Amino acid sequence: MATERFGIIKVGGKDATIVGDDLSVGQPAPEFSAHALDWSVVNGLADTRGKVRIIASVPSLDTEVCDRETRRFNQEAATLDKDIVIQTISTDLPYAQKRWCGAAGVDQVQVLSDHQNAEFGERYGVLIKERRTLRRAVFVVGRDDKIAYAAYMPTLGNEPNYEEVLEAAKKALNA
Repeated sequence: MATERFGIIKVGGKDATIVGDDLSVGQPAPEFSAHALDWSVVNGLADTRGKVRIIASVPSLDTEVCDRETRRFNQEAATLDKDIVIQTISTDLPYAQKRWCGAAGVDQVQVLSDHQNAEFGERYGVLIKERRTLRRAVFVVGRDDKIAYAAYMPTLGNEPNYEEVLEAAKKALNA
C-alpha cells in the first residue's frame, strides 16, 4: 500500500493528501502503465527503452497552466534529439486528451492517461487523493532508467523551469 502524505500541497485552498513518495535523482524510475489516446496500454519506460524521457505530470489538459505547459513541451520536442521522448500524463480520459490534442495541434508529445489505475500517480508520488488528479511535476529519466531530474511544483499553478528540464534531458542524453 502506498504512503499517504497530508499537507504538502493545497487544492482549492485546502490541504490535500498525496499518495506515494517523492522520487529523487539517482534512484531507479518506477515502471508504469497508462493508456494512450486510443486506449491501448503503454508501458512508460519499457516502450521507450534506450531513450531519455521527459515525463510531465499535470492535473488536467483542460486547465490553462497544463494547456500552456503541454503546448510548450510539444514545441520544444520538435527541436530535440530524436532520442529524447516527452510524455505528458494526466488522469483525463483518453477521449478528452485526444480531443484536446487535436484542438491544440499537439503531436510531438506522447499524451498518456493515468485515469484507470492511477499507477503512475502512486509510483511517482503525484496522486492527489481527494480529487484523483495528478500533482504538477516533471521528471527526466535517463537511458539507464534512473531519475536524472525530479521537480515537484509547490503549487498546482506553477509551471516547471523549462530550461532546467531541457538541460537535464540533454545532459542525460550524453551521460
